[in-house]
Amino acid sequence: MIQKVVTELRHASVSIIQAEEPTLLVTATAEYIPIEQFREIFTVAGQQVVTEGIRKVIFDKRQLTVFHQPSMLWYFVYWKESMFNHGLKRHVKILPTDLAFRESVKIGRSKIDHDFPQGKFHDMEIVYAESLEEALAL
Repeated sequence: MIQKVVTELRHASVSIIQAEEPTLLVTATAEYIPIEQFREIFTVAGQQVVTEGIRKVIFDKRQLTVFHQPSMLWYFVYWKESMFNHGLKRHVKILPTDLAFRESVKIGRSKIDHDFPQGKFHDMEIVYAESLEEALAL
């Protein structure tokens, strides 16, 4: 597996992994990502989806301890919508082991699903993995 770092910011990094198909990896490197930097990270990630023809993104959130619903809302409703239109079809998430964080994700996702029933993210394959190795295999 060859990994090329695209950018490293204070709270996360973006890399491209050359596996069976080019895969974008966004890795949280802090316990919390402020929404401004979250958007900056995913703007860089989105540029890679477009220019590299990426069809699969892995978001490794294992370092996060703080769940932020407004970031999740932007991520689903705006970023994923745009990326779907550029060919992104699979999104793999690696969550922290913290059960409260996982429950917050579940509740937040349920609200977004309910509030945006026509969102293109419903047509995207969104799956969860426990490790980077598992995420790459999905």
